[in-house]
Amino acid sequence: MGNPVLIENIEETIDPVLDPLLGRHTIKKGRYIRIGDKECMFHPNFRLILHTKLASPHYKPEIQAQTTLINFTVTRDGLEDHSSDPWYTEL
Repeated sequence: MGNPVLIENIEETIDPVLDPLLGRHTIKKGRYIRIGDKECMFHPNFRLILHTKLASPHYKPEIQAQTTLINFTVTRDGLEDHSSDPWYTEL
């Protein structure tokens, strides 16, 4: 359907069944993807979001090459740096 899917609280190992999704290994002219033993329709707008609570996860190089890592970690130093920003206004 092209909807995003969120998988929360993953650890440093990712189930190999997700490899076709991570690599977008489509079959039959890019319209299907094999998940386990089933062929599922693949929508080009589909997005898979993997979430972890690990502070500094270490994934295999293959996983890192197929994904984009976004770090939303908030630290005290980062917040203090924000207060010196001229656009920052305390409410």
